[in-house]
Amino acid sequence: MKAVTGESSELKSSKLKPGVNRGLSIFDFILRLAAIVGALGSAIAMGTTTQTLPFATQFIQFRAEYNDLPMFTFFVVACAIVSGYLVLSLPLSIFHILRSRARATRVVLVFLDAGMMALLTSGASAAAAIVYLAHKGNGKTNWLAICQQFNSFCERTSGSLIGSFVAIVLLMIMIFLSGAALSRRR
Repeated sequence: MKAVTGESSELKSSKLKPGVNRGLSIFDFILRLAAIVGALGSAIAMGTTTQTLPFATQFIQFRAEYNDLPMFTFFVVACAIVSGYLVLSLPLSIFHILRSRARATRVVLVFLDAGMMALLTSGASAAAAIVYLAHKGNGKTNWLAICQQFNSFCERTSGSLIGSFVAIVLLMIMIFLSGAALSRRR
């Protein structure tokens, strides 16, 4: 009698695993879509950031653009690469919904997600350092805070960073979800 009870509990747990993994895969797909919005929105917001200060003469103008600073250019490129990767990873995410027992492709996604998270984190960190200097300046090195003059420029770059950090957190959650789905199988 105990052997039958033990077998039936094993059958129940094996039937639950694909359903839970399918749910994790659906959640992973939704997170990928949200991360695409965050990363692509950040790239677009930063890539279109520019501001010109009006002065009395039209011959002397001060202009701030994202590509004036290499860190912002790196940030835009990193966000674009991560966005492209996330779009290309959507078919694999759909494959995991259909075949919740797929193991090898999920391992590949974990490694690629981790690499993309590292790339996006490095780009966002470099841009965050410059945005901090733009807001606060650095008196010891005579770097003046420019956000009093270039207010719109600073607001857009700060907003762009928020979107990228949201995408980083979503990538982190996706890695944990894939790890959880992998650990549920034997």
